[in-house]
Parts: sequence; C-alpha cells; structure tokens
Amino acid sequence: MAERRWSHRNHWSAIRDRQNLLRGLPQWQPQDERIFQWQDGPETYAPFLEALTGQMVMPVSVVGPARIEFGQSQWIDGQFVETARYWDEVYVPLAHTEGGLSMSMQRGFHALNRGGGIKTYVLSDMMTRDSAFVFETAEDSKAFRDWVREAEEALKNWLNDPDHPDKERRPGQAVAPISRHARLLKIDVQLVGSVCHLLYRFHTGEACGPNMITRNAYALNREIVRRIEEKPWHLLNIFLEANMGGDKKPSHEHYNGGHGKTVMAVARLTHQQMQRYLNTTVAEIKRLEWTGLHGSNASGMQSFAFTPASAVAAIFLTTGQDLGMVGTSSMAHATIQEVADGATFSLQLGGVEVGTVGGGTSLPHARSYLRVLGCEGPGSAQRLAQIIAAAALALEVSASASMASHGSENFFRAHLERGGHRPLPT
Repeated sequence: MAERRWSHRNHWSAIRDRQNLLRGLPQWQPQDERIFQWQDGPETYAPFLEALTGQMVMPVSVVGPARIEFGQSQWIDGQFVETARYWDEVYVPLAHTEGGLSMSMQRGFHALNRGGGIKTYVLSDMMTRDSAFVFETAEDSKAFRDWVREAEEALKNWLNDPDHPDKERRPGQAVAPISRHARLLKIDVQLVGSVCHLLYRFHTGEACGPNMITRNAYALNREIVRRIEEKPWHLLNIFLEANMGGDKKPSHEHYNGGHGKTVMAVARLTHQQMQRYLNTTVAEIKRLEWTGLHGSNASGMQSFAFTPASAVAAIFLTTGQDLGMVGTSSMAHATIQEVADGATFSLQLGGVEVGTVGGGTSLPHARSYLRVLGCEGPGSAQRLAQIIAAAALALEVSASASMASHGSENFFRAHLERGGHRPLPT
C-alpha cells in the first residue's frame, strides 16, 4: 500500500483534505461533524499548532469565591525580594471531567475562607535551560567548568545587553534571534564526567518563556564556542537541552524550586471549623498524613500531596498553558501542623510553569478566563501561579478530610454520587 501523503500545513485545502480523510474512516458517524464546527474560525487557531483539523470543547466549572492574600516579588540586584502584598477575592475556572473535583475544591475554599483565607507566596521565579557541552575527557570538562565560572558575568552582560544587535527582528524572521524579554540571572555549572552541564537560569516576565530561553541559550552556546575556540580542549558535541533543566519532566533537582515559579499557599483552621465544615479532626488528618507519607516513601513517590495535578491541569486548560508542563508544575509538598486551637496547612509547588502572554494564552477563551482571574498586565504570571497554589491547597484540605473519615466513607460516597455519567436534571 502506498504511503498516504499528509501535509502539516494549515492552508484551507490541507485542512479540508485532513477532514475528508477522517470522514472516510469506517467508524465515522454523522454526529462527528461537530469536531469541525469552529467556534472562532480555523484562522484563529492555525497559528497555535500544525496540522489543524478540528477542535475540542471541554466543560468549565467556576468555583469560589476564594479569599487570597497575594505576594508580589521581583529580582533586585540578584536577590528575589517580595515588594508588596494584597488581598483579593477570586473565582477560579476549571476545565475537567472529574466528578467531584469542583465540589471538593469549593468545599475547601468555603472552609478556608472562614479560617481567614489563604495566603500565598512566590519563593522563586526563573526558567532553566540545561545545555550540555560534551568533551573528549573529564579533564577538559573540568577546565571548561572553571572557565565558565570566571566568565559568567561577562557572558551575562553580553546576553543581557539591551542594545545587542540580535535583539532586533530582521526581515523575513518571525522573531529576533535573541529575546529581549528573557534576562539571564545566573549560570549554574555541574560536571558529569566528560560532560559539563550549564544550567542557564532566566527570568521571563509574564511569559512562561520556553521558546525565548531556547533562542537565548542557543545564542549563548554559540558565543561560548567562539570564545573558547583557541583553548586546547576537545569539544565533541553540544546539546541545547540535556534533561537537567527540569523542562516537562518532574525531577529531584527542581522539586524544591529553580525551574518555573516556586509558590507556597498556607491557611489555618480551628478545631471547631474543621469539625463543622470538613467533618473531621486534626487527629484524623494527621493519621492519614502519617500513613500516606510511609506509602509515598515505600513506592518511591516524589510528590507528597493528595491530588495537586487535578487542580493544576484544570486551570492550565482554561488559561491556555502548555499541558506538557502539568507533571512538572504539580510537584507538590503538603503539610499539616497541629497548633493549640487547630491546625495550619501548607502546600508548596516547586516549579509552576505558567505565563499570561504568548502561546495558548492568546486563544480567545483563554484570554477571557485570564481576565476573569485578574491575570493581565505586570505581575499577572506570578498571580496566576499563586491562584493555582491556593486552588491546590483548597482541594488538598477538602479531599484529605474526606479520605480521613472512618473507612474513607466520605471520599467513597463523593465518588459514588459524582462519578460516572449522570442524567441532566429535569
């Protein structure tokens, strides 16, 4: 059988050819035409992916209000400093099909609001590319590492120069070779035998930034090669990303931060509030925590939280984030601390990879949901990361309370009543 020619282009004839091929499949049904019924027209979606053929519609719930105290932070003279704090009331859109998720998060917000709300903090904000320089010997790699340490400031100044000629877009180019929006903060160096890994750490403003840091890392690698060409080292290869950067892969290296936005959410409940709104006690949740920590350790699990990925993925979908980053962004560590009048809760997400400009955030529906969340303009990407942390904490507290009930009956009943297909109410 001859191989079918398949175009990845998004001109009208290519789109129609792909649609007609699907229509010709033996399993195609007339009702399947719905996937070709464009909400805003294919020209709206074509810039975001190749081989555009149809669209997918997801249901969206909105939960809230969530009372959140936000922090605003920025890099000042090489230090990440909190510069302001403010309270706001937020309504959180969630795109998902997980029965019980919205109800449980709503219950969590309801309880935590009555405990005084949720406080969130941005502990770090950077994106990382790990370029690997492969040498013939470990001695060459070590000598190169020493050179990079000495040259770090010069390399940062070269790349961060606002007047760098490669920061101007040239005729015929979609973007400039070097992004002026990604600022190199530092270069961490790690040796693995004859390989020297350079962890370029960038601040990318309101963009998530993987594309811009890729361009800047590539330019920096070329500049480094130019500067070491007279050295006696035998450089065999360079890889732009070599798995130490934390991109789309959960890792111990970045579990506690260093790639994406490291955010923490904290809240407090009294004994009476836990009993009234969550139908549980501190002692019951601590027994669940003790058992779960041992289970996590025995299974080699990296995250220590109940179900953060559900909150992360649902908000990622509504706000146009890169879904490949859900795994990294949901690396979480949740804690409960008993205090005299009740308990304090915390949840830390080590690397939330989000932006409010660029990529899928430009989709019409994503822009609307970002606007609903108040995530537009300066500081909006950090705000979005903190909303995600607050939502994950609300879900964590509520779901843990259900699981901590006797025999986990509350958790079971929530899934019994909310799971599976349910007829629409009449």
